[in-house]
Amino acid sequence: MKIGLDIMGGDYAPKAAVLGAIEAHSELDSEDKLVLIGDETEAKTLLAEANFDNSLFEYVHTTEVISMGEHPTKAITQKPNSSISVGFQLLKEGQIDAFSSAGNTGAMLVGAMFSVKPIQGVSRPAIATYVPHLKAGYGIMLDVGANADCKPDHLLQFGILGSLYLEHIFGTESPNVCLLNIGEEKEKGNMLTIAAHQLLRDNKLIHFKGNIEGRDIFNDDVDVVVCDGFTGNVVLKLAESFYTITHKKKMTDDFFERFNYENYGGSPILGINAPVVIGHGISNPKAIKNMVLLSRTMKESKFIDKVKAAFNQEKTNV
Repeated sequence: MKIGLDIMGGDYAPKAAVLGAIEAHSELDSEDKLVLIGDETEAKTLLAEANFDNSLFEYVHTTEVISMGEHPTKAITQKPNSSISVGFQLLKEGQIDAFSSAGNTGAMLVGAMFSVKPIQGVSRPAIATYVPHLKAGYGIMLDVGANADCKPDHLLQFGILGSLYLEHIFGTESPNVCLLNIGEEKEKGNMLTIAAHQLLRDNKLIHFKGNIEGRDIFNDDVDVVVCDGFTGNVVLKLAESFYTITHKKKMTDDFFERFNYENYGGSPILGINAPVVIGHGISNPKAIKNMVLLSRTMKESKFIDKVKAAFNQEKTNV
Protein backbone atom coordinates (compact mmCIF):
# COMPACT_ATOMS: atom_id res chain seq x y z
CA MET A 1 0.00 0.00 0.00
CA LYS A 2 1.21 3.51 -0.82
CA ILE A 3 0.10 6.26 1.57
CA GLY A 4 0.41 9.85 0.39
CA LEU A 5 1.26 12.59 2.89
CA ASP A 6 1.27 16.30 2.10
CA ILE A 7 4.36 17.56 3.93
CA MET A 8 3.71 21.22 3.09
CA GLY A 9 0.32 21.48 4.84
CA GLY A 10 -0.08 22.78 8.38
CA ASP A 11 1.23 25.61 10.53
CA TYR A 12 4.46 23.75 11.32
CA ALA A 13 5.15 22.26 7.90
CA PRO A 14 7.27 20.74 6.62
CA LYS A 15 9.10 19.82 9.86
CA ALA A 16 6.09 18.50 11.79
CA ALA A 17 4.92 16.48 8.79
CA VAL A 18 8.33 14.93 8.13
CA LEU A 19 8.88 14.05 11.80
CA GLY A 20 5.35 12.64 11.89
CA ALA A 21 6.17 10.51 8.86
CA ILE A 22 9.18 9.09 10.72
CA GLU A 23 6.95 8.20 13.70
CA ALA A 24 4.35 6.62 11.41
CA HIS A 25 6.96 4.55 9.59
CA SER A 26 7.77 2.62 12.75
CA GLU A 27 4.14 1.47 13.00
CA LEU A 28 3.50 0.65 9.34
CA ASP A 29 3.83 -2.84 7.90
CA SER A 30 6.82 -3.68 5.72
CA GLU A 31 4.67 -3.65 2.57
CA ASP A 32 3.38 -0.13 3.32
CA LYS A 33 5.22 2.79 1.74
CA LEU A 34 4.92 6.45 2.67
CA VAL A 35 5.00 8.89 -0.23
CA LEU A 36 6.04 12.40 0.85
CA ILE A 37 4.52 15.06 -1.39
CA GLY A 38 6.15 18.49 -1.26
CA ASP A 39 9.62 20.00 -1.34
CA GLU A 40 11.90 16.97 -1.67
CA THR A 41 15.07 18.88 -0.77
CA GLU A 42 13.57 20.20 2.46
CA ALA A 43 12.23 16.76 3.32
CA LYS A 44 15.60 15.05 2.88
CA THR A 45 17.37 17.77 4.86
CA LEU A 46 15.01 17.23 7.78
CA LEU A 47 15.42 13.46 7.52
CA ALA A 48 19.20 13.83 7.59
CA GLU A 49 18.95 15.99 10.72
CA ALA A 50 16.88 13.22 12.32
CA ASN A 51 19.43 10.55 11.22
CA PHE A 52 16.72 8.77 9.25
CA ASP A 53 17.37 6.76 6.08
CA ASN A 54 15.60 8.75 3.35
CA SER A 55 15.44 5.71 1.06
CA LEU A 56 12.64 4.34 3.26
CA PHE A 57 10.26 6.93 1.79
CA GLU A 58 9.22 7.82 -1.74
CA TYR A 59 9.04 11.44 -2.88
CA VAL A 60 6.98 13.51 -5.28
CA HIS A 61 8.50 16.96 -5.58
CA THR A 62 6.19 19.98 -5.79
CA THR A 63 6.98 23.68 -6.10
CA GLU A 64 3.78 25.33 -4.88
CA VAL A 65 1.97 25.53 -1.55
CA ILE A 66 -1.67 26.34 -0.83
CA SER A 67 -1.68 28.48 2.29
CA MET A 68 -4.40 28.36 4.95
CA GLY A 69 -5.96 31.67 3.94
CA GLU A 70 -6.31 31.05 0.21
CA HIS A 71 -9.64 30.57 -1.55
CA PRO A 72 -9.97 26.78 -1.96
CA THR A 73 -11.34 26.56 -5.50
CA LYS A 74 -9.04 29.26 -6.90
CA ALA A 75 -6.02 27.73 -5.18
CA ILE A 76 -6.67 24.23 -6.54
CA THR A 77 -7.17 25.66 -10.04
CA GLN A 78 -4.34 28.18 -10.03
CA LYS A 79 -1.75 26.03 -8.24
CA PRO A 80 -1.72 22.69 -10.07
CA ASN A 81 1.77 21.93 -8.76
CA SER A 82 0.85 22.44 -5.12
CA SER A 83 1.28 19.54 -2.73
CA ILE A 84 -2.51 19.22 -2.27
CA SER A 85 -3.30 19.35 -5.99
CA VAL A 86 -0.58 16.84 -6.85
CA GLY A 87 -1.63 14.57 -3.98
CA PHE A 88 -5.16 14.34 -5.31
CA GLN A 89 -3.94 13.77 -8.85
CA LEU A 90 -1.84 10.84 -7.62
CA LEU A 91 -4.85 9.50 -5.71
CA LYS A 92 -7.08 9.82 -8.76
CA GLU A 93 -4.55 7.96 -10.94
CA GLY A 94 -4.15 5.19 -8.37
CA GLN A 95 -0.47 5.94 -7.74
CA ILE A 96 -1.26 6.26 -4.03
CA ASP A 97 -3.99 4.45 -2.09
CA ALA A 98 -4.77 7.11 0.53
CA PHE A 99 -4.00 10.79 1.05
CA SER A 100 -3.80 13.01 4.11
CA SER A 101 -2.90 16.62 4.82
CA ALA A 102 -2.97 19.15 7.64
CA GLY A 103 -3.29 21.92 5.07
CA ASN A 104 -6.16 24.10 3.83
CA THR A 105 -9.40 22.27 4.74
CA GLY A 106 -11.39 23.89 1.95
CA ALA A 107 -8.79 22.94 -0.63
CA MET A 108 -8.84 19.36 0.63
CA LEU A 109 -12.62 19.25 0.21
CA VAL A 110 -12.54 20.80 -3.25
CA GLY A 111 -9.71 18.49 -4.28
CA ALA A 112 -11.62 15.45 -3.09
CA MET A 113 -14.83 16.49 -4.84
CA PHE A 114 -13.17 17.22 -8.18
CA SER A 115 -10.61 14.42 -8.31
CA VAL A 116 -11.73 11.16 -6.70
CA LYS A 117 -15.32 12.47 -6.57
CA PRO A 118 -18.26 11.37 -4.38
CA ILE A 119 -19.35 7.75 -4.34
CA GLN A 120 -22.33 7.17 -6.61
CA GLY A 121 -25.48 7.86 -4.62
CA VAL A 122 -23.78 10.16 -2.10
CA SER A 123 -25.02 13.67 -2.73
CA ARG A 124 -23.00 15.40 0.01
CA PRO A 125 -19.76 13.94 1.41
CA ALA A 126 -19.23 14.91 5.04
CA ILE A 127 -16.40 15.58 7.46
CA ALA A 128 -16.57 13.45 10.59
CA THR A 129 -14.93 14.04 13.97
CA TYR A 130 -14.41 11.79 16.97
CA VAL A 131 -16.56 12.35 20.05
CA PRO A 132 -15.28 10.94 23.38
CA HIS A 133 -17.66 8.76 25.38
CA LEU A 134 -17.92 9.46 29.09
CA LYS A 135 -16.56 6.08 30.19
CA ALA A 136 -14.27 5.00 27.37
CA GLY A 137 -13.90 5.04 23.62
CA TYR A 138 -15.38 7.29 20.96
CA GLY A 139 -18.39 7.93 18.81
CA ILE A 140 -18.38 10.25 15.81
CA MET A 141 -20.27 13.36 14.73
CA LEU A 142 -20.98 14.47 11.17
CA ASP A 143 -21.12 16.79 9.41
CA VAL A 144 -18.73 19.22 11.12
CA GLY A 145 -18.11 21.77 8.40
CA ALA A 146 -18.39 20.54 4.83
CA ASN A 147 -22.10 21.37 4.44
CA ALA A 148 -23.40 24.40 6.32
CA ASP A 149 -26.83 24.09 4.71
CA CYS A 150 -28.42 20.66 4.41
CA LYS A 151 -31.58 18.92 3.23
CA PRO A 152 -33.23 16.06 5.14
CA ASP A 153 -31.84 13.41 2.78
CA HIS A 154 -28.32 14.72 3.41
CA LEU A 155 -28.72 14.05 7.12
CA LEU A 156 -29.96 10.56 6.32
CA GLN A 157 -26.84 9.92 4.25
CA PHE A 158 -24.66 11.23 7.10
CA GLY A 159 -26.33 8.69 9.37
CA ILE A 160 -25.53 5.86 6.96
CA LEU A 161 -21.93 7.00 6.44
CA GLY A 162 -21.32 7.43 10.15
CA SER A 163 -22.83 4.06 10.97
CA LEU A 164 -20.66 2.31 8.36
CA TYR A 165 -17.56 4.10 9.65
CA LEU A 166 -18.08 3.01 13.24
CA GLU A 167 -18.88 -0.53 12.18
CA HIS A 168 -15.88 -1.06 9.91
CA ILE A 169 -13.23 1.25 11.41
CA PHE A 170 -14.09 1.01 15.12
CA GLY A 171 -15.68 -2.44 15.05
CA THR A 172 -18.86 -1.17 16.72
CA GLU A 173 -21.68 -3.63 16.11
CA SER A 174 -25.01 -2.04 15.12
CA PRO A 175 -24.04 1.50 16.22
CA ASN A 176 -26.74 3.81 17.51
CA VAL A 177 -27.47 6.75 15.21
CA CYS A 178 -28.84 9.90 16.86
CA LEU A 179 -30.12 13.18 15.44
CA LEU A 180 -28.90 16.31 17.24
CA ASN A 181 -31.94 18.44 18.02
CA ILE A 182 -33.45 20.88 20.53
CA GLY A 183 -35.61 18.19 22.11
CA GLU A 184 -35.97 14.43 22.27
CA GLU A 185 -39.54 14.29 20.93
CA LYS A 186 -39.89 13.59 17.21
CA GLU A 187 -42.08 16.67 16.80
CA LYS A 188 -39.33 19.00 18.09
CA GLY A 189 -36.92 20.97 15.95
CA ASN A 190 -37.01 22.93 12.72
CA MET A 191 -38.23 21.83 9.31
CA LEU A 192 -34.89 20.14 8.58
CA THR A 193 -34.70 17.97 11.70
CA ILE A 194 -38.40 17.06 11.73
CA ALA A 195 -38.21 15.78 8.14
CA ALA A 196 -34.81 14.14 8.70
CA HIS A 197 -36.13 12.31 11.78
CA GLN A 198 -38.72 10.48 9.68
CA LEU A 199 -36.18 9.52 7.02
CA LEU A 200 -33.71 8.23 9.61
CA ARG A 201 -36.45 6.34 11.47
CA ASP A 202 -37.66 4.57 8.33
CA ASN A 203 -34.24 3.57 6.97
CA LYS A 204 -33.30 -0.10 7.33
CA LEU A 205 -29.53 0.36 6.94
CA ILE A 206 -29.08 2.04 10.33
CA HIS A 207 -30.11 1.62 13.94
CA PHE A 208 -31.77 4.97 14.61
CA LYS A 209 -32.21 5.75 18.29
CA GLY A 210 -33.96 9.11 17.88
CA ASN A 211 -33.30 12.72 18.78
CA ILE A 212 -30.71 13.80 21.33
CA GLU A 213 -29.97 17.19 22.86
CA GLY A 214 -26.57 18.80 23.20
CA ARG A 215 -26.16 17.47 26.75
CA ASP A 216 -26.41 13.88 25.45
CA ILE A 217 -23.60 13.99 22.87
CA PHE A 218 -20.99 12.35 25.09
CA ASN A 219 -23.21 9.59 26.47
CA ASP A 220 -21.81 6.08 26.08
CA ASP A 221 -24.83 4.83 24.09
CA VAL A 222 -24.59 7.64 21.51
CA ASP A 223 -22.42 6.33 18.69
CA VAL A 224 -23.21 8.48 15.64
CA VAL A 225 -24.35 12.10 16.03
CA VAL A 226 -25.96 13.51 12.88
CA CYS A 227 -26.31 17.25 12.24
CA ASP A 228 -25.80 19.90 9.57
CA GLY A 229 -22.26 21.19 9.10
CA PHE A 230 -22.95 24.60 10.63
CA THR A 231 -24.22 23.13 13.90
CA GLY A 232 -21.56 20.44 13.92
CA ASN A 233 -18.71 22.89 13.46
CA VAL A 234 -19.93 25.05 16.34
CA VAL A 235 -20.14 21.98 18.59
CA LEU A 236 -16.71 20.79 17.44
CA LYS A 237 -14.99 24.10 18.21
CA LEU A 238 -16.66 24.25 21.62
CA ALA A 239 -15.58 20.67 22.37
CA GLU A 240 -12.00 21.39 21.30
CA SER A 241 -11.86 24.15 23.91
CA PHE A 242 -12.50 21.65 26.72
CA TYR A 243 -9.01 20.17 26.43
CA THR A 244 -7.38 23.61 26.30
CA ILE A 245 -9.37 24.92 29.26
CA THR A 246 -8.61 21.93 31.49
CA HIS A 247 -4.89 22.31 30.79
CA LYS A 248 -4.97 26.03 31.52
CA LYS A 249 -6.64 25.23 34.84
CA LYS A 250 -4.07 22.47 35.44
CA MET A 251 -6.78 19.82 35.61
CA THR A 252 -6.08 16.20 34.67
CA ASP A 253 -8.95 13.95 33.66
CA ASP A 254 -9.07 10.97 31.30
CA PHE A 255 -12.31 12.12 29.67
CA PHE A 256 -11.01 15.58 28.79
CA GLU A 257 -7.65 14.15 27.69
CA ARG A 258 -9.55 12.31 24.95
CA PHE A 259 -10.52 15.66 23.41
CA ASN A 260 -6.89 16.11 22.39
CA TYR A 261 -6.85 16.08 18.57
CA GLU A 262 -3.40 14.46 18.60
CA ASN A 263 -4.93 11.14 19.68
CA TYR A 264 -6.84 10.57 16.43
CA GLY A 265 -4.82 12.74 14.06
CA GLY A 266 -7.46 13.97 11.68
CA SER A 267 -11.00 13.98 10.35
CA PRO A 268 -11.95 11.65 7.49
CA ILE A 269 -13.98 12.87 4.52
CA LEU A 270 -16.74 10.27 4.24
CA GLY A 271 -18.59 9.53 1.01
CA ILE A 272 -15.78 9.88 -1.54
CA ASN A 273 -14.07 7.22 -3.67
CA ALA A 274 -10.77 7.03 -1.74
CA PRO A 275 -9.48 7.40 1.83
CA VAL A 276 -8.79 11.08 2.58
CA VAL A 277 -8.03 12.50 6.02
CA ILE A 278 -7.79 16.18 6.96
CA GLY A 279 -5.52 17.08 9.87
CA HIS A 280 -5.70 20.04 12.23
CA GLY A 281 -3.70 23.04 11.07
CA ILE A 282 -1.66 23.01 14.29
CA SER A 283 -0.81 19.32 13.92
CA ASN A 284 2.40 18.19 15.61
CA PRO A 285 4.34 15.01 14.70
CA LYS A 286 2.15 12.78 16.89
CA ALA A 287 -1.01 14.06 15.18
CA ILE A 288 0.56 13.61 11.74
CA LYS A 289 1.49 10.03 12.62
CA ASN A 290 -2.06 9.21 13.72
CA MET A 291 -3.49 10.90 10.63
CA VAL A 292 -1.35 8.67 8.42
CA LEU A 293 -2.30 5.55 10.38
CA LEU A 294 -6.00 6.41 10.10
CA SER A 295 -5.76 6.76 6.31
CA ARG A 296 -4.00 3.36 6.25
CA THR A 297 -6.78 1.79 8.35
CA MET A 298 -9.46 3.17 6.04
CA LYS A 299 -7.77 1.52 3.07
CA GLU A 300 -7.05 -1.77 4.86
CA SER A 301 -10.63 -2.12 6.07
CA LYS A 302 -11.99 -1.68 2.53
CA PHE A 303 -14.26 0.97 3.98
CA ILE A 304 -14.85 2.62 0.61
CA ASP A 305 -16.12 -0.66 -0.84
CA LYS A 306 -18.50 -1.05 2.12
CA VAL A 307 -19.93 2.42 1.47
CA LYS A 308 -20.36 1.71 -2.24
CA ALA A 309 -22.23 -1.51 -1.48
CA ALA A 310 -24.49 0.20 1.07
CA PHE A 311 -25.43 3.07 -1.24
CA ASN A 312 -26.03 0.66 -4.09
CA GLN A 313 -28.44 -1.17 -1.78
CA GLU A 314 -30.00 2.14 -0.73
CA LYS A 315 -30.56 3.02 -4.41
CA THR A 316 -32.14 -0.38 -5.05
CA ASN A 317 -34.52 0.05 -2.11
CA VAL A 318 -35.75 3.47 -3.21
